[in-house]
Amino acid sequence: MTASHLITEAQFQDTVTEYATLRGWRWTHFRPAKTDKGWRTPLQGSRGFPDLVLVRGLRLIFAEVKSERGILSADQKEWQDDLELVPEIEYYLWRPSDWDKIEAVLY
Repeated sequence: MTASHLITEAQFQDTVTEYATLRGWRWTHFRPAKTDKGWRTPLQGSRGFPDLVLVRGLRLIFAEVKSERGILSADQKEWQDDLELVPEIEYYLWRPSDWDKIEAVLY
């Protein structure tokens, strides 16, 4: 097992957003919060929205962040399929083993 298999999705996302900030990207992520009804993310709309939205200059990126073994839900896959059709934006599914590619995209 490599070290990238030991990284949680939350840890990896923190690393990605720290790097994005260093490279001058503006980004957002909607974190779920614990309520009396369980975990909730205060958004309206279709389920499975990507984890990160990043913008710098004329570039707009939607990124789903997964651990090495993380699997896209059906809703996340639908977002991926739809966003990959839009020529003006970029969509990525990032895992810890993709770090070299992530650095190249966010440079």
